[in-house]
Amino acid sequence: MRALLVCLTLLFAVPAQAADVTIKWATLAPEGTVWYRALREIGDEWSRISDGKVEVKIYAGGVVGNETAMVKKMAIGQLHGGQITSIGLKVFDKGPQVVQTPLAIQSYDELDHVVEALRPEFESRLSAKGIQVLNWGDAGWVYLFTKTPIKDVSEASKFTIYVYDGEPAAEKMFGTFGFKTKVMGATDVLAALQAGSIDAFAATRLGALSLQWFALSKNMLAIPWTPLMGATVITQDAWDQIPAEYHADFRKSANEIGARVKLQIRAQDEKAVPVMQKYGLSVTEVDAATKAGWEAKGKAVWPTIRNEVMSGSEDLFDKMIETLEAYRASK
Repeated sequence: MRALLVCLTLLFAVPAQAADVTIKWATLAPEGTVWYRALREIGDEWSRISDGKVEVKIYAGGVVGNETAMVKKMAIGQLHGGQITSIGLKVFDKGPQVVQTPLAIQSYDELDHVVEALRPEFESRLSAKGIQVLNWGDAGWVYLFTKTPIKDVSEASKFTIYVYDGEPAAEKMFGTFGFKTKVMGATDVLAALQAGSIDAFAATRLGALSLQWFALSKNMLAIPWTPLMGATVITQDAWDQIPAEYHADFRKSANEIGARVKLQIRAQDEKAVPVMQKYGLSVTEVDAATKAGWEAKGKAVWPTIRNEVMSGSEDLFDKMIETLEAYRASK
């Protein structure tokens, strides 16, 4: 009788429906982090909305390589998008990089205002390059981490800092501050810190904690360097494979999840500091005069950003500065 029941169960069981469309996304964030969970939540929501017809696979923790590798795989269809910072997005369009002008935007209020003002242009430029933006976000505020303490900008020459592979203007920028530079992919930073070939890096506080980089450079300068802006994106080719009836709901869900998670990331970025302090992080506070010295050096870098990083789009740099100054004047 039991054998008969088993046979009947197998006979009438409904096979799992295979997805009609599989979207392959990648993120540098390891599994379990707030960034990974956000991407997973969007994928799960898309599956629910489409009754399983659209499936999202996520490759986390840099398993497909750094952002340069990610965007190359997107270009040939091996990946369909994911979470990419403005550093990676510049391969398609340099527009969003303008937000990361060092020591320009100084607060989240300023960041939100500038991004909202420039968002239509960012998205139009990326769309023309075959990239659809599903939501904008930020990974927190970038700070400077060093193996031994640094306070004044005149001390920068003591340090060799990591520079992201494929970012030649960043070499010049950090050089203007006085740092020695070493170019590598983000996935190589931990090993380089362990080997001592670099002794400084610039990263968000939450990123430094999540990637465990801080454990090898346990001094953080308490000057916000720049917001690290990013987006959840999908290639136009992959978007066109998704039935149009789902597009509006997919965008809505990605936008809502992105807006909520952005606030979570900002809160966790703040909370990362006391967690790192429990494991030996030292925060170097500075007075107003010392901070002004760093800001003055930062402004000396702005022509490099405008004329080299934003070459051909200088008007967008000017618009960012004008928008920022107008916002400050209104306060």
